Amino acid sequence: MAEVEFLISYDVDCRMRHYHLTIKGNVVEFLVQMELLINDEWHPVIRYDVTHGLAHRDVLHPDSSTTKTPLFVKDYNEALTFAEADIKSNWELYRERYLREVKK
Repeated sequence: MAEVEFLISYDVDCRMRHYHLTIKGNVVEFLVQMELLINDEWHPVIRYDVTHGLAHRDVLHPDSSTTKTPLFVKDYNEALTFAEADIKSNWELYRERYLREVKK
């Protein structure tokens, strides 16, 4: 069993939190989350995880609501790879969307 945790900074106010657990090379649990620093507090914006045994994406909103979308992937390894790639490619768009919602 191997557990991995780390943070990747994209900007002074934006980071990705990564956690995964593998058994014999297979991902059995993970969380990949983009967070924004607003008023000295980190807020989750996009989260990929496997809560309740289903790989999915949560789009979190400043009003505390969440939009959940299942990931149609063959396994958690593929879901983890997809989650990291999505946040890496789209963090600026996700930041812009969240900050726009904060201003409403």
